Amino acid sequence: MRRLIYFISDLHLGYFEPMKEKERQELFLSFLDTLPINESTLIIVGDLFDFWFDYHFVIPKNFFKIIAKLGEFKSKGGEIIYLMGNHDFGHFRFFREELGIDVIEGDLQATFFGKKFYISHGDGKIANDYGYLILKKFLRNRLVQSLFRLIHPDVGIWIASGSSRNSRYYTTRRRKKNFDSLFEFAKRKIDDGFDFVVMGHSHKAELKQYKGGVYVNLGSWLDTPLCGIFDGSNYELIEVEKIIINK
Repeated sequence: MRRLIYFISDLHLGYFEPMKEKERQELFLSFLDTLPINESTLIIVGDLFDFWFDYHFVIPKNFFKIIAKLGEFKSKGGEIIYLMGNHDFGHFRFFREELGIDVIEGDLQATFFGKKFYISHGDGKIANDYGYLILKKFLRNRLVQSLFRLIHPDVGIWIASGSSRNSRYYTTRRRKKNFDSLFEFAKRKIDDGFDFVVMGHSHKAELKQYKGGVYVNLGSWLDTPLCGIFDGSNYELIEVEKIIINK
């Protein structure tokens, strides 16, 4: 059986109130259980968590099942590629050292079945978004993050949750203005020779043809959970619940 490439983005686990959050996490766990481990590459295109921050000895307990399942998937031979988003920017060592999953801070260029992919969460790609670029550089600074680790985790996570809400408010305002510039960014990459440009961040699911290439935005699990699947010939955006039902 040919290896399939699965793409997900913007799950924002930890965002919902407890009952809805449990449903979303169970949906993700069920989705992972449908993937044929030795024949799957799972690409997380940022914002798996609504917030994440690596402490030296503490991990958020609400994500325990998710972390355990990702570790199990990886240890059994599944391939996971994880791009950092603007909400889960606090990754440092935990995923790499404990789960064997590298978290990529920037964009990714990859080739699957002979097709060239440019994969990016999408933050920082909005036209004239200079304020966010400055904030991004500050928040990902290792010294700033080291100082943040001195704060008690209970307080730090509370601060991170508030920051996440503020970030979403800012992002929503930007979405209304010019998130179409993500497609413009994708066009330039296709002009550069990429066959597929896959992004998230905008929470607006799209699959558009441009010249000989394809732009895909994976949408958001805050709305309708979607998964992009590439089989070497075709790229589809499919509702996650349908993938689970048809398994």
